[in-house]
Amino acid sequence: MEWIWGTGLIVLLVGAGILSARLSCYKEQVGHMRRELGELERAGDTNRLLSSALPVGETGEVIAAMNRLLEGQRCIRERLERENKSYRESITSISHDIRTPLTSAKGYVQMLGEEGLGEEKRKVYREIVERRLTDLSEMLDQLFLYARLEAGEEEFAWETLHAGNLFADTISLFYEEFAGQGQAPRVQIAPGAAYIRADRRAFVRILENLVKNALVHGTGGYGFILAQEGERVRITVENGTDSIKEEDLSQIFDRFYTTDTSRSRRATGLGLAIVKELTGQMGGEVTATLIQGIFRIEVSFPCLQKP
Repeated sequence: MEWIWGTGLIVLLVGAGILSARLSCYKEQVGHMRRELGELERAGDTNRLLSSALPVGETGEVIAAMNRLLEGQRCIRERLERENKSYRESITSISHDIRTPLTSAKGYVQMLGEEGLGEEKRKVYREIVERRLTDLSEMLDQLFLYARLEAGEEEFAWETLHAGNLFADTISLFYEEFAGQGQAPRVQIAPGAAYIRADRRAFVRILENLVKNALVHGTGGYGFILAQEGERVRITVENGTDSIKEEDLSQIFDRFYTTDTSRSRRATGLGLAIVKELTGQMGGEVTATLIQGIFRIEVSFPCLQKP
């Protein structure tokens, strides 16, 4: 009987020793984790993750879970930093774009007040001031519209539209601008009725921005095509370019992005961003391509049967 008690005591002591050793390991692991967390907290922005001092029980799973949280927080922080940088750059761009026509208009207004200024010069200066203020008004309109679209606050009045008629009417509004460049745009509209369901003002805004973008950034060879392809109405706007490169295509629809690095042209970098937002929110698709110096934008919407 005594040997049974002796054996039991030995087993008990061995078990206690094992438990004590494991407890010591757990304490060492927890202490190691606490020290590393303290270092991470003091370091702030760091790419370090928690490490395991000893492979003890489920502490490895705990460390893995905490590392996933750290990686998630790091991704969020990096995204916020990118967005903050983008917003700072956007504010700088907006300030420059608004200040340019405003400063120009102010200068010509001051010159209008000069004594002895001839009537012919007064007329020229007044026209310049009006153009600058018109440019400023259009910039602010683009900015406010994009802000509403990005916030999801723009409301659409849905109706069935004859895309071909609106396409032709919108392009005709820019006749003088094309004539001023000595250009005759190529316009092709597929025969038959091409109907879509969209907001009239939003659809016209898409067309206007596409035409303006071509006029401001294009070098000629303007083409405007509307075709019905299967169950979609496709609008293609193309023009020659000397400023757009292949690497620009991935950013061409980003807000405030412009290939005019000097920002000397009448552009805010919002025109195509608005095209993308309006098109997407009305169920359409938009793409941009560059082939042998010809920049092409294609916008398509689901086609409706004639009402």
